[in-house]
Amino acid sequence: MYVYNTWYVAAWSSEVTDKPTARTICELPLVLFRTQDGEAHALVDRCAHRGFPLSEGRVVNDSVECAYHGFTYGRDGRCTRVPGQTALPDRARVGTYPVYEKDGWIWVYTGDPERADISDIPDTHWHNDPEWAPVFHSLGINCRAELVHDNLLDLTHESWIHQTTVGDDYIYEYGVTVEVEGNTVSVDRFMPSVEAPPLYKDTMGISGPYDRFHCTEFHVPNHHTLHSGITAEGQPREDGYLIKVTNAITPIDADHCWYYYCFARNFAVDDEQATKDLEVGLATVLKEDAWALENQERGLKTRPADEFDVLIAQDGGVAKARRIMNALIRAEQREADAKREASEKNAVAASGGTASTANTDPVDSAAQPAGQEV
Repeated sequence: MYVYNTWYVAAWSSEVTDKPTARTICELPLVLFRTQDGEAHALVDRCAHRGFPLSEGRVVNDSVECAYHGFTYGRDGRCTRVPGQTALPDRARVGTYPVYEKDGWIWVYTGDPERADISDIPDTHWHNDPEWAPVFHSLGINCRAELVHDNLLDLTHESWIHQTTVGDDYIYEYGVTVEVEGNTVSVDRFMPSVEAPPLYKDTMGISGPYDRFHCTEFHVPNHHTLHSGITAEGQPREDGYLIKVTNAITPIDADHCWYYYCFARNFAVDDEQATKDLEVGLATVLKEDAWALENQERGLKTRPADEFDVLIAQDGGVAKARRIMNALIRAEQREADAKREASEKNAVAASGGTASTANTDPVDSAAQPAGQEV
């Protein structure tokens, strides 16, 4: 169900402090915390002693202390203290995850730590670029992450869901151009000689016909950058009122996800009232999206297994992104299956006997990586 060998946004920088913070990504429980040097760290949120969530404890001397029996773990996951004894059991350790902090987001790599390459993290410099004015939001949505991806790749829903903010009747009248480069799908829509939507018109202070565009750039499996704007008729896009919207979608489980959002503009950068108006208006946009997506999830729960989406021309980006996502998931599953088979063969060779076909593991390692053991 998930792609693990990738970076996911786990929290805003401001949310990670010297107090443990719990997060779940792809059904993996994490505890986030900062050490005294200001660095953020992520451990498996489960004490090695009896499985108690470490996020219920506290940070003591750069280590997380379990609130149940006081076992304490350092940033490398090794146990640093067992109350009542000086000997530390070899197996008293928890998994760790690579962490990278950038532009106000805490990214966590949930797969093979040897593959954690920070160059794979998308560009989000608009979050803190002085030439752009950002508005930030985040919310949990009671739907699978895939529905949010589809929603961002097919913006025709703006004509119905966002009429009072960023939508207009004309959007669905214009087709899209879809391009694929590696694991990135771009869906571009150009709308010539149209009115700016209500929220933009107010903050831009414009009226009359303009050329409008938006291009959703989906870095499968986790991040979208929406390049949007309004320009004078016939003028280059870069000369207009430009908007960069970064959207990090982080799966929690099969029915829930986190949505981390930044809307940055290159106009009215120092206008505090415009920023306040956008904060309110964009919060409305996200609530409208959440309403639609949660209702869609409810509808899908009752759909028979032999019924499928009816995709149309506007869904070209959706279809291509789904194929890439499924290919990434299948590739990871095949690799995990191959590793498991090799491990079983090695065990048989070492024992000189036959392998048991029973799965005694409490968790399927192919579906639930548990962090890096250190």
